[in-house]
Amino acid sequence: MALRSDWSQRTCSMARGLDILGDPWSVLVLREVFFGNGRFDAMKQRLGAADSVLTKRLAGLVAAGLLARRPYDDGGRTRQEYVLTAMGEDALPVLNAVVIWAEKHLPAPSGQAHMFVIHSGCGERTSSADTCTACGDPLTAANTSWHSLSRTADPVPLAWAGTGTPVQNGTAA
Repeated sequence: MALRSDWSQRTCSMARGLDILGDPWSVLVLREVFFGNGRFDAMKQRLGAADSVLTKRLAGLVAAGLLARRPYDDGGRTRQEYVLTAMGEDALPVLNAVVIWAEKHLPAPSGQAHMFVIHSGCGERTSSADTCTACGDPLTAANTSWHSLSRTADPVPLAWAGTGTPVQNGTAA
C-alpha cells in the first residue's frame, strides 16, 4: 500500500509504518471505521472515493491486519462490513496526532472544518495523541471521542476492536 514503492522490508521502522499508513486514502478509511462507518457505501459517500480506490485501500488494510471483514444482513443478502482489529485500534494515536497537528498548524477553510480529540473519561479536549492533557489518562479507542464539527454537534465515541459501530441516539455515528 505504499505510495510509490514497497517499503515493507526496509530497515527503518518509520518507512515500514508508512508503507501502510502513508497513503492518505488509507488513513481516511481508518478515520471512517473509527467513526463507525464500516460499510462500503457509507464510506464511499463520506469519502467521495471511486469504487476502485476504496476497494483497493480496504483490501490493503485487511491484508495488513488493521481491519477485518464481518458479515451483516442488509435485509436481502449478506454483505461485509469492516471493523477494526487490535492492530488497527493501535493506529489511533497516529490519527489523533494528525488531527491535533492539523488543528494547531493548518488554517481551516471554514468554522465547521475543525475536528477535536476528546477524552470521554473527563470530557476534555486533549492536545496529546496518546494521553489526555487534562487528566493524564491514556487515550484508547474505548475512552476517546472525536468531535468533527462538520459531522455532528456532539463528540462521537469511537469504534474499537471487536465492537464495530458505536451507537449514538439509536443510530450509527
